[in-house]
Amino acid sequence: MRLHMSFAKFLKRLIRPAKLAVKQTIIRHHKSSGMVLFSDTTLRDGEQMPGATLEPEDKLRIALALEEAGIHSLDAGFPASSPAEIAAIQQMVGKVKKPVLTALCRTVRSDIDAAEEALHGNPSHKRGVSLFVGTSPLHRQYKLQKDRTEILKLITDTVGYASEKFDIVAFSPEDASRTERDYLTEVYRAAIDAGATTIGFPDTVGLCTPEKARDFIRHIQDTVPNLNKALLAVHFHNDLGLAVANTLACIDEGANVVQCTVNGIGERAGNACLEEVVMAFTLHQDQYGREHSMDTTKLYGLTRLVSELTGIRMAPNKPIGGDTIFATEAGIHQDGLLKNIDTYLPFRPEVVGAGGVKLVLGRHSGRRAVAHRLEQIGMQSTDEQVMQVLEGLKSVPKGTMIDDDVLRKLAAPTK
Repeated sequence: MRLHMSFAKFLKRLIRPAKLAVKQTIIRHHKSSGMVLFSDTTLRDGEQMPGATLEPEDKLRIALALEEAGIHSLDAGFPASSPAEIAAIQQMVGKVKKPVLTALCRTVRSDIDAAEEALHGNPSHKRGVSLFVGTSPLHRQYKLQKDRTEILKLITDTVGYASEKFDIVAFSPEDASRTERDYLTEVYRAAIDAGATTIGFPDTVGLCTPEKARDFIRHIQDTVPNLNKALLAVHFHNDLGLAVANTLACIDEGANVVQCTVNGIGERAGNACLEEVVMAFTLHQDQYGREHSMDTTKLYGLTRLVSELTGIRMAPNKPIGGDTIFATEAGIHQDGLLKNIDTYLPFRPEVVGAGGVKLVLGRHSGRRAVAHRLEQIGMQSTDEQVMQVLEGLKSVPKGTMIDDDVLRKLAAPTK
C-alpha cells in the first residue's frame, strides 16, 4: 500500500507540470484573442433575489437556454448550502455540455468538497469552482474577525486545495470595491500563486461608477505581477443603476470575463443585465474592438423564460425583453416606422429574436397608423373614417384596449 501511494504521488508530480502548461496555454490564448467571455450567474446570484426561487427542472431549462445563447460559463449554484443544491447541479451534468459549469465556494475546504460532489461526472475542462472571501475593512472586522495576514493564508490554503481538485479555479475578493488597493494587489497575487486561473473584481454593493471601475481594472493590470497567468473577470451589482455601464467600461479596459444575470435579477437592485450588456457591446463593437460568441437572436426568448420561471415580472419598458420596447403610440413615430422601420429603432426586433413592431392605437396616434391598422383588419377606409377613428380614440376611457372590435365600432358610419 505504501509503495502504491508513493507511486501515485510520483505520477501526480509528473502530471502536474504538464497540466499547468496546458492551462497557461489556454489562458494566453484567451487573453491574446481579445474575446470577451460571458459568464452567467442567474441560477445562483440571480436566484438570491427575494421570490425568485427556482426548482431543479427550472434551473435546467434556463441552463440549456443559456447554452443555446452561447454563454461561456455558468454559475450553477452554491453546493454547500444544501443537498438539494447539489442535486440541482448534478441534474445539469451531462446535459449542459458546452459551457463550463462552476460552483460557488467560500474559502472553506468542505465547500470545495461539496462542489466536487455536485460537479462529479463533468469533464475536467468543463467544471470549476469560484471561491470568495471578504477583504474590505468592514468584512475583515465585522464579518470575519480576521486580519489581512490571516485572510491571505486562508486564500493560499483553499485556492491551493481547490487547484488540486479542479483545473478551473476562480477567486474573487468579496467587497473588492471597498478594499484598500494595496491589499487587493496582495490578495490577487497570492490567489494566482496558489493556482487561481481567473481572478474577479466584484463590486459587491454596487457603489462603482464607470470611471472608478476603469481605474480599478487599470490598477489590477498595473500592479499584479503575475496577472499574465490568470484571466480577469468583473461582477457588478446595480444599486446605483450603473452595473451595465460599469461592465462595458471594464470591457473597454480589457477585462476578459464579464458576469451578468438575465433580466439583471439578483440581490437588492440586482446585477449587470446580460442581454443589455450583450446588445450594447454588439452594437458598438467598433468602439470596443473586441468580439464575443453570444447569439443575440436568443436574448428575447431568454428574458421571457427567466421571467416566467422565476415569477419576477419585467417592467413593460425593460430593454430587450419588455412589452413596449418595439411598440409605439406616438403618431410621428408611427409614421416614421411605417416609412422605414429603422427611423425610430436602435435595432430591429429580429436581431434579438422578438416579433415585429407594434403600432398601438391611442390618443397620441396619427392618421397613417390608423389607416394602416384599418387596412390590416380588412377595412377600406376613407379619410373621413380615419378622422372619425382619431376623434373616437381621444374619447375612449383611459385604459381601454383598442382591439379589432373596438376599432370597427369607432370606424362604423354614424347615423
